[in-house]
Amino acid sequence: MRVGVVFPQTEIGTDPVAIRDFAQAVEEMGYDHLLAYDHVLGADVTHRPGWLGYTSEDMFHEVLVLFGYLAAVTRRLELVTGILILPQRQTALVAKQAAEVDVLSDGRLRLGVGLGWNSVEYEALGMDFRRRGAAIEEQIHVLRLLWTQPVVTFHGRRHRITAAGINPLPVQRPIPIWMGGESDAAIRRTARLADGWFPGGTLRTERERLPQQDRAEQVERLRRYAREAGRDPTAIGLEGRIAIAGSTPDRWRQEVERWRGLGATHVSVVTMRAGLTTPQAHLDAVRRFLEAAKD
Repeated sequence: MRVGVVFPQTEIGTDPVAIRDFAQAVEEMGYDHLLAYDHVLGADVTHRPGWLGYTSEDMFHEVLVLFGYLAAVTRRLELVTGILILPQRQTALVAKQAAEVDVLSDGRLRLGVGLGWNSVEYEALGMDFRRRGAAIEEQIHVLRLLWTQPVVTFHGRRHRITAAGINPLPVQRPIPIWMGGESDAAIRRTARLADGWFPGGTLRTERERLPQQDRAEQVERLRRYAREAGRDPTAIGLEGRIAIAGSTPDRWRQEVERWRGLGATHVSVVTMRAGLTTPQAHLDAVRRFLEAAKD
């Protein structure tokens, strides 16, 4: 099982040296990958009573630009979007940007995609929030065409490409596409289309953690849907997340074993919202987590 770190988007700050040092330190510790969340816009909650989730007060580095930078300052670390909100973006542009990151990192990009929940972003980016589920399936098909063929002709319901292609093509042809989401529709879609799955949320406390039997049922459903789609379920990766907030090294070890027991191929540690105030504090936390996970 490969172990990674969730980039502390909302708490890392804007110092490019600190961002570089964070990624390099994570790589030097022996972590396998760095996963970054994605948001383009945050909502001002002043006129949105009851709003849940990230807001305009939460800082987010643009994930593909960030990875272009990190590609140059790391050598081994896999760079993972977890998740890029795909239907609010133009597909051909995502294909081009992702291919460029893959080229600059020498094939170290894993593109996690999903639908997102923030209608404010869709509105501002000129995309249809209500039809995002139908849109993403064709987008995934188009991405793979553009990453594997120098010239593409495709006329679909939402995309029209006539004898055109991206250049350069990525190192990985195609770049691995993972999907997020926990609805039955999302799990079915993942089973049919994706190279791996990010279950939503983190395993953090007894109150917040999805009961283990329910998580196991989701995983079994994913595998069943994969078989129904004619795919090998073992070829679909699974990545869990473990938050350190309100937890202990003993609990971290237990969570690692829970994910291992579910057949997870990857797990990532989340240090956000744990009261850490400096990049160094985040690094100290991920170092302690890795020591605990290896015990």
